[in-house]
Amino acid sequence: MLAFNTIDIFLILTIIFSYYFTLTVDSKRVLFIPKGSTNYIIAYLDKKNYSLNIMDKWLIKSFGYPQSGWIDLKDTKMTKYDFLYKLTKSKAALINITLIPGETYYFFLKELSNKLKIKEKLLFDTYNSLAYKQDGNIISQTYFLPIGMSANDTIKYLFEYTNNQYKKYSMKIYNNYNKENWYKYIRIASIIQKESASKKEMPKIASVIYNRLAENMKLRMDGTLNYAEFSHTKITSKMIRNNKTTYNTYKYKGIPKDPICAVEFSSIKAAIHPLKTEYLYFVKSKDGTGHIFSKTYTSHKKYIKKIQKYNKQKKYKKKKLLKKKKRVYKPKKKNTKDLWKSVY
Repeated sequence: MLAFNTIDIFLILTIIFSYYFTLTVDSKRVLFIPKGSTNYIIAYLDKKNYSLNIMDKWLIKSFGYPQSGWIDLKDTKMTKYDFLYKLTKSKAALINITLIPGETYYFFLKELSNKLKIKEKLLFDTYNSLAYKQDGNIISQTYFLPIGMSANDTIKYLFEYTNNQYKKYSMKIYNNYNKENWYKYIRIASIIQKESASKKEMPKIASVIYNRLAENMKLRMDGTLNYAEFSHTKITSKMIRNNKTTYNTYKYKGIPKDPICAVEFSSIKAAIHPLKTEYLYFVKSKDGTGHIFSKTYTSHKKYIKKIQKYNKQKKYKKKKLLKKKKRVYKPKKKNTKDLWKSVY
């Protein structure tokens, strides 16, 4: 019968631990660690296929406490010992990027590519393969993202975060979340976002959209054509004639099949709770800070004429002022006699 003394047991355990903690761990370079106790974090990582157990918990506790948030492991292959150590000591360098309300995914991805140093094509391909709709998949706000994150992880994170926010908001209002139904509101919210001059007038813009839909009228709104790469394009009559997509609300009834842009909660709220009005038309005000609303086409045309007249006068005055500034002062020519006078 074999007999083990304390030293033998210690040596055996040392060999086991040494072997176990030198096992190779394959991991993403950038990892998200949720807030919580060590037990909770180990359970979270275990679900992510990191296969952690009581020995790992013991070693993590000897190092300190796991970091929360994004961490940069610097490598994708390392020993288990290094992996557990980095969980407690590493932090990722973050960049902040803002998705402005009303901006399209097209310009946001370009900025994201530049800031995170991810190839643009890879980012767009990943977006297109995972997107639920062409736009509106990422909610408007400021994000803090780690440098070194892959295209796949970046897009997945933004989509998951947005979906959770949409779900949270839907549960608060309806006590359920139906993604397909919810995106109907996002589609309308994106039109409101593009057309509104301020958060204050969003419910009024929403009322015009719903009133026109109820009357089976075309929306005829420029903002619906400012989708994707056309986000900052001036809408012309040629573009209206040639564009054959559902974004062209001058040609097609109803709302576009996809959201036009990123939305904020103010526009979603307006889409769900529009103001009750009889307005069917609106035009930008003289100072451009808001809109003038009308119930009839006759009064709408009257306002358009007034604003066109005002803009024409403003343009004329500006042109006149520029001409005045361009005038060059020509000094009066002096003869020789006058020049000698100026010497004395």
